[in-house]
Amino acid sequence: MLATATLVAATVAMGLFAGLFWSFAVAVMPGLRQASDRTFVEAMQRINVAIVNPVFLLVFLGAPVLTIVAGALQLGTDDRAPLPWIVAGFVLSAAAFVATVAVNIPLNNALDAAGPPDQAGDLAGVRERFESRWVRWNIVRAVTSTAAFACLCWALALYRRAAA
Repeated sequence: MLATATLVAATVAMGLFAGLFWSFAVAVMPGLRQASDRTFVEAMQRINVAIVNPVFLLVFLGAPVLTIVAGALQLGTDDRAPLPWIVAGFVLSAAAFVATVAVNIPLNNALDAAGPPDQAGDLAGVRERFESRWVRWNIVRAVTSTAAFACLCWALALYRRAAA
């Protein structure tokens, strides 16, 4: 029962994790691409503040942790067919996590350090140093976390098949 609940929770958390990055890749950033430099910088600065909340952190940190726990619990079962898929899901989610910590968060911090848009000097330059690299690495996060979600979905299907 605990193994099932943990694998389901990991899969749901990973889906939310992937969905957030995918939404930025296909809607938020393309929408902001059309905005003025001032609007772009202000919107991203506000998003950077709003996203640091308990719900986001629970999913962002919970998805990989739950995946590890699901894998560990799978070791205690007779049928380990889901285990390679859980491991693959973890590795892919770790790649998205590392991209976030190594690239996207430092870019967010640099954007915030530019100061309020009405006081920043060169908004076009601030945006130029941020946007294309942030978008490129967000696409990496979207692809890897979506692949992680797919791996966990397949692990769940295999787990269910073995339990039936």
